[in-house]
Amino acid sequence: MKDLLFSIFPNENFVDLNLYQFGWERCAPSHSFGPAARTHFLFHYVISGTGTLYADDSSGNTKTYQVKSKQGFMIFPQQITTYIADKELPWEYVWLEFDGLRVKEVIEIAGLSQNSPIYHAHSRDLREIMMQEMLYIAQHGEMTPFHLMGHLYLFLDAMTRSISSMRITRIGKLRDFYIREALAYVEQNFQNSISVEDIADNCGLNRSYFGKIFKEAVGKTPQEFLLNYRMTKAAELLKLTKLSIGDIGNAVGYDNQLHFSRAFKNIYGVSPREWRNQNRMVI
Repeated sequence: MKDLLFSIFPNENFVDLNLYQFGWERCAPSHSFGPAARTHFLFHYVISGTGTLYADDSSGNTKTYQVKSKQGFMIFPQQITTYIADKELPWEYVWLEFDGLRVKEVIEIAGLSQNSPIYHAHSRDLREIMMQEMLYIAQHGEMTPFHLMGHLYLFLDAMTRSISSMRITRIGKLRDFYIREALAYVEQNFQNSISVEDIADNCGLNRSYFGKIFKEAVGKTPQEFLLNYRMTKAAELLKLTKLSIGDIGNAVGYDNQLHFSRAFKNIYGVSPREWRNQNRMVI
């Protein structure tokens, strides 16, 4: 049997929750990864063995955690971490990298944070369900995006219920309403020349308060979210259509092709033309 399974999720167009990469590994003694910072949330569950996690807390101080079988650890976006398998009893783990608009809230409900990144289950049965969902995803990378996303939701459900001692409650119902209104407005109007003020006005909130609750709920400012949403749509058009760069810019709310190209490069690191050449689908 192989000692490593690794897959990259083939679709980045989901908004509430998205999967990026996933896998399973039986590590060699003293095998290490890092120091590195991730772009998204990354959760490891330790099936057997043990190891050490070095992770920066919210103040930037490096903390040391011993992680053993039936525990896990969450790595947060932009958090610098290093993790090392034990030299006598190296760990075997399964991992999922994911992100999305609702992920920050789910992880808060579960009680995980940069200052408390270690997963301890209160329910053995739910912990087992969570592990099986992770292993299923890791072993079925060839399945359709919707199929894998379904199992990702089941994983998050089992994780939060296994860790939270049934403390899950509906928090911030009014905030949820405003955020859903904002997201719906962006989805329906991103192709127009809309601003953060327009989104806040649609929700009936002043810009400052709207920006505060949006950042708390989503983890990005409204401007950052709008930019990322537009560029995700632009990348989809670059990959799937033969529209010109200018037409694609217009389709995602940019009248000026130069401004669109600059915005795209800020997100993807290359120009729209270069990105299309690297990712073009053969139709």
